[in-house]
Amino acid sequence: MAVLASAYLAPGAVPGLPEPGPGVRYGLPAVRTALNIAALLTVGLSVLPRLLGPGNPRRSAAVLARADRAAVITSAVWLLCALLALVLQAAELHPGRTATTGMLTDYATGVPAGTALLAVAGCAAVSAVLGVLAARGASTVPAGLRTAIALLGLLPLPLTGHAGDWRFHDIAMISVEVHVLAAAVWTGGLAALTLFAAPARGLLAEAVPRFSALATAAILVVAVSGAFNGLVQVLTGPGGGFSALLTTAYGQLVLAKLGCLALLAGIAARMRYRLLPRIRRHQRTALLGWAVLETGVLGAAYGLGVVLARAPALG
Repeated sequence: MAVLASAYLAPGAVPGLPEPGPGVRYGLPAVRTALNIAALLTVGLSVLPRLLGPGNPRRSAAVLARADRAAVITSAVWLLCALLALVLQAAELHPGRTATTGMLTDYATGVPAGTALLAVAGCAAVSAVLGVLAARGASTVPAGLRTAIALLGLLPLPLTGHAGDWRFHDIAMISVEVHVLAAAVWTGGLAALTLFAAPARGLLAEAVPRFSALATAAILVVAVSGAFNGLVQVLTGPGGGFSALLTTAYGQLVLAKLGCLALLAGIAARMRYRLLPRIRRHQRTALLGWAVLETGVLGAAYGLGVVLARAPALG
């Protein structure tokens, strides 16, 4: 999704100026999408102990042990993607040049996007270390600390996006950061529950009501902040207006992302009001199918978000 949308938004070649190769043009959106997925899974796995709660500790201990091992892997992938994105973005800034240590150092220390990726890589590394300690049975690693580190790793990259160019900078920054955090808890928590708690019906009956309350708040925050962020860029940019939603590639992708949010709201409502009562009664449901559908739509929305964060606001 991110690669296709990136190609859709890509501007035409400028005569006389070198262009990044196809490895950078298409590889960077793919790497950024993989980075987001790994980060979201890390967040969800760190939140999972709170969702499972203290009930049924024997069964939850086995599930959490598997989740801790998975968190080490997702953190490592997150770290690797952050470093690879750093290399690709430096190459994008210097097309035609071979990446060198000096070029990467200059990009990481002199360009905000590079510094942000270094900060992300640092948080991913700390998350991996905490995951290893937790997987080895270190009871001194609180779930709250792991969640805080994972969420902290989501904050640097949005600071380098479009919101910095808007005249209401502070409001825009807060809105973007809140959007990212709410979406991460919602998406990551859903993925963690689907992958690790769904097979254990007793655990699911305890965890899903907790997650449902969390997801309801998250979807409201995501919808309001997402609509605000996207529409502001389209309506207040040069040459912007309501017509830009239909006449520009950026506006059309904003509409596509809003469409994803509307579809997600419908899926979440069905899960809350139709499936949740059956789950509480330990009855068989189609939760897995609906969760996979919701995760797929969330993935599409994230892919669009990757491209929108890197694309010109209008065009």
